[in-house]
Amino acid sequence: MTTEEKLQHFYAFSMESACREAEQMLTEYKASLDAQFETHKEAKNAEIARRLHDGANEVKREMNKTLSNEQLEIKRLLSKKNREIRHLLFLEVKDKLLDYKSAHPDEYLALICRKVNEARDFAAGDEMTIYIDPSDEKFLDRIAKRTGVIPTVSKESFLGGMRAVIRSKNILIDNSFTTLIKDAKHNFTFDGGMVQ
Repeated sequence: MTTEEKLQHFYAFSMESACREAEQMLTEYKASLDAQFETHKEAKNAEIARRLHDGANEVKREMNKTLSNEQLEIKRLLSKKNREIRHLLFLEVKDKLLDYKSAHPDEYLALICRKVNEARDFAAGDEMTIYIDPSDEKFLDRIAKRTGVIPTVSKESFLGGMRAVIRSKNILIDNSFTTLIKDAKHNFTFDGGMVQ
């Protein structure tokens, strides 16, 4: 073999060897890049999953906050409406009591006399003062005749009924319509409808 042939052979062998090494390095580098890509992809997928989870939790928190605010607003509106209805209801009760007084004077007078007698019995002989509403002054003589007690006309209106003061026992018997309405209004609750 001539030198030139040897050189040619050496060149071909070197080129072949270099190509194999380059190809092997390229394959290893590609495998390394593929491994890095898979690691990067897994990390990104994990980050996306975390972000989705965090986002879902944030949406849940926001929904719960919004729901809570809406529930509070509904409760506030319901409470306001309850107060309005209660107010209107007891205005109607007041009107019905006043209508009862004027439409049924004999029954109303009997009611006052019964309450005066109950107060007198409770006082058991102790001195007491019976007060009637200024609008009931017309019943003064009839109450005195039926009960044996001369009532005093109150300086303040209490819509009707009667009040009795037993000073020796420091007792107020309050059967005034104003107090009865106030007590009924205080104890009134909405139970979601009528009880059958």
